[in-house]
Amino acid sequence: MAYIKLLRPKDWAKNLFLFIPLFFAGEIEDVHKIIPLIWGLISFSAIASSIYILNDYKDIEDDKKHPEKCKRPLASGAVPKGTALVIAALLIIAGFTIAWLIRDKYMFVLGIYFLINLGYSFGLKNISILDIILLAAGFVLRLKAGSVISNIALSEWIVIMVFLLALFMAIGKRRDDVLLKLQSGVDMRKSVKGYNLDFLNTMLALICAVIIVAYFMYTMSERTIARLGTYRLYYTCLFVIAGLMRYLQIIFVFSDAGSPTKILYKDRFIQITLLLWIISFFTIIYLKDVTIFK
Repeated sequence: MAYIKLLRPKDWAKNLFLFIPLFFAGEIEDVHKIIPLIWGLISFSAIASSIYILNDYKDIEDDKKHPEKCKRPLASGAVPKGTALVIAALLIIAGFTIAWLIRDKYMFVLGIYFLINLGYSFGLKNISILDIILLAAGFVLRLKAGSVISNIALSEWIVIMVFLLALFMAIGKRRDDVLLKLQSGVDMRKSVKGYNLDFLNTMLALICAVIIVAYFMYTMSERTIARLGTYRLYYTCLFVIAGLMRYLQIIFVFSDAGSPTKILYKDRFIQITLLLWIISFFTIIYLKDVTIFK
């Protein structure tokens, strides 16, 4: 169980961003593009897990001070350090081998992701603001990876929205770190010294507003309407706003930010909102020829 936990399989949900270009392009039913994306998901998850292991290895002492991270396999001593490094090496070999078999350009994007996150794990995460920008950039690279594999051009609005959404969640997580510091008096990570609640609260409100405006502009842009053949995408804005409001409620009212993926797995409201967004988006794009939508 400890070895499975070492890979952080729950965080693999982030890699589903590889499917976003195909979904937004209205081609999610194309089996010839889905299969390579599934292999891409496997290779990206392998590389991501190797980064998680290296990050945990580097942060063993800091994680021991954290109320939650102290339970991680390396910090708790459940997995030997040497064994963890061997597993990380095997994951790196497997991940890049599969990536090369899929497409060399995809392997290049995956390599950039690996190098950026390697730099993040070994020092860049200690620089305030840069740390959350790099986290957000990781999601954009997932998006790019999906675009390269499926050979679908990315809309600039999709890139902007994914970056802003990832930035929004990263800020929420840093806010949780600041709260832990105020409660325990201990810096859980060095970059926390560059943040305080007022700054992070302001950034959350600012980024949230920009995300909503960007999404509205995407759904109503002439290019989107012409490419997808429908003007009704703005209906889905309801679920985007509801999801963002719920996330803000969780961190401001319930003071329970933590990992965004953890919130996704445990919060029914966000799960239902996300499901309704997917259903509504799918219906509008893929069933637009049905009489009721004409």
